[in-house]
Order: sequence, then C-alpha cells, then structure tokens
Amino acid sequence: MLRSKAFSLLKPIPLMSGQSNLAYEFIHPAIASHGHCCHRRSVDYRQRYKTHPSSAGGRTISAPQTKVMAEEELPGVLILDIGGTHGVLENLAALLKKHFRLITMKEFLQNKKEMSKKIQSIFVFECRPTIDRELLESLPNLKVIGNSGVGVNHLDLKMISSFGVKVTNTPHAVADPTADIGMALMLASARRLVEGCQIAVSPDTKYFAVDWLGVEVTRATLGIIGMGSIGYRVAQRARAFDMRILYHNRNRRRKEEEEAVGAHYCEKMEDLLQQSDFVMLVVNLTPETHKLIGKKELGLMKPTATLINISRGAVIDQDALVEALQNKVIRAAALDVTYPEPLPRDHPLLKLNNIIITPHIGTATVQAIRMMAEEAITNMLAVLNGQPIPNHGRRRATWAFGK
Repeated sequence: MLRSKAFSLLKPIPLMSGQSNLAYEFIHPAIASHGHCCHRRSVDYRQRYKTHPSSAGGRTISAPQTKVMAEEELPGVLILDIGGTHGVLENLAALLKKHFRLITMKEFLQNKKEMSKKIQSIFVFECRPTIDRELLESLPNLKVIGNSGVGVNHLDLKMISSFGVKVTNTPHAVADPTADIGMALMLASARRLVEGCQIAVSPDTKYFAVDWLGVEVTRATLGIIGMGSIGYRVAQRARAFDMRILYHNRNRRRKEEEEAVGAHYCEKMEDLLQQSDFVMLVVNLTPETHKLIGKKELGLMKPTATLINISRGAVIDQDALVEALQNKVIRAAALDVTYPEPLPRDHPLLKLNNIIITPHIGTATVQAIRMMAEEAITNMLAVLNGQPIPNHGRRRATWAFGK
C-alpha cells in the first residue's frame, strides 16, 4: 500500500509504553502456544542498547554514552527496500538506522555470503519482505522478526518457530486508529456518505431527492465480534452515541469492563447477529475465524443491518456477501479489508452501490505508522538483549515465540 512521503517531516516521539492493559484476544494461537519455549541465542547486546522510561512516561531508546557506535557494530536488520512502492518509509528507515545496520533485500541477494552473517533481525513493513523457508535457511544468526502491525496471518508461525526465531507484533499502536476507522465506516455507511458525495458533485445533479435517506447510528444496536483491545475501544466510542452494545468473544470480559462501556455478552454469535443493527468484525484471521461470516450468518442478520469489517478480508465469505448485498439480505456493508487486496477490477463487490470499500487504512495515520515502528524496534532490541518482550497488564500485549 502506498504511503505518503509526508511522514518524513515527523519529529521523533517517545516509544510506546503500556497505554492499556486491554491486550489483543485474537492473536494467532500458534504464538500463544509457543510463547514460553523460546531458544535464546548467546549474543548479548545489553551494554550496547538500553531502553528506559522517559519523563513523559513513555519508553525511549538511548544511545551508548561512551561513544557513537560505528555502523558495522550495529546488529543488521533486513528490510525489503527504502522508499518506492513497497519499501519502508524514509523517515522510518532513519529511525531504524539509529539502532540497526539496514540491509535491503537487494543488498542481501547481491552479497549473501557476507550479509547473511550480519542479519540478526527482520523488520516486516506492510507484510514485506516475504518470510519463507529459503530465506530463513540463509540467515543463521537471525533471532527476531519484528512485525509492524498486530496481524501475523502473513507469517508462517510454525515454520519460523522451527528455526528458533521469535516473532513480535505491535498491538498498542494500532488499537485507537483502527477503532476510529471502524466508527468512520459505520457512520459513512449509515448516512450513505459516499453516495451522497457523488450526488453532490455530479454534473448531472439538478436537485436533491427528498426520499434519499440513511439510517441513524445513535441509539442503534451495535454487535462487536471480537472484544480485544480494538473491539473494546470501538465500544468506548459507540457508548458516546448511546448505542446498545452487544459483543461475542472467546472469553467474556470482566464485569467491571462490561459495565464501563455498557456492553452485554452474547455467548452465541447467532444471538448477536439476530439483534444487531450494525455488526463489526474485529478478530484476527486464524483457521477458526476463516470465513466466520458466511451465507448462514448473513441470513441471520436483519435485512436493515450493516456488516463492517476492520479485521481481515478472509473473515468473510465474499461470494456469500455479494449474494446477500445483491438480494437485500442485509442493507449494506463497509469493508476496510478484502481478499485479495486490492480486489480485481472486475470483482462484483466493486459494482454494488450498497457497499463502501477502503484500501486497508485502519492504521494509515502519521502517528500510528511511527508508533508501530517504534514499538517494533523496542521489541527487536529486547530480544537481541536477551530481555523479555515488553508486555503490560494481565493479558499479554506483545507476543513472541520460538524454539
């Protein structure tokens, strides 16, 4: 996904600290199952890199106090590229350079023998570079893969684990902006903003039809499927609209957490689907959630209901969704994610007027992109230092796994 070069104007900000004890519930199960059996390699960077609390309560990375370390002494981090269509944004590359020696995929392929020994970490940005067996076999000193983002469905966790390599993600940075996009999609779909904009700017418009109507969000029923950190933040925002909030989750939230946002637990997802005016999907993509919403589930929803997806495209059976929208089984859909991304230009979803599709922009904000990079850097340095991956609260927030 293309990102704006305006990010290069950003000023450094403190690294993330424990903003919330509401960690993600829907991380890939393979991570949790391997979280406590990580092989620790012998290289020690404790004297080279330190993290410490800042005066603002955040976390900053301090440079060595004795002297500035030469570039060749820094641990190598593999990235796809800098800039361009798929490369790491230039301002993020500058941030990485303060703590790592950056090695692009092109440089690695041109000099595998030398570079393979230097690479101890990989920074995954926008799901790139691709992590496959061939790459892992060529990196004998690799210790950690720092994923910029919370979703790890693009990584083969079991295979990576077999190489004794840890994987970390960045849940704290993504929660608020993703919850914001969920609310934005709900409001835009309810009030038919995209259609309205097209009518307002069309050269063929001579008058505004009085029967062109949307529906209200205020006091409507919102069903949240997946009440992790993002889902909970959606509930916090929805409460301001006096919405009735239902949620379905693998594990029920504590009573005080439910009461804080006025949420009611639905043990069966079917009950939530039947009652909700808006259904929002906030789950990670796992084998259990693949095509979680299909023809049966769509049929349980109200004909006046709207389906909103801010998780992963494959959580919905898209063929079933096309049929449901065409036949008015549900009123509308609003998707920030699809499969594939982008959809083929002749895909039937693109031809419907009762759907809004955005280009996976849940975390595409100036602040979130930088915060994800900072969180990933903190995680990678912790692994290289032989220290625990930062996590906060009673639920694990940043995950790692390995041999």
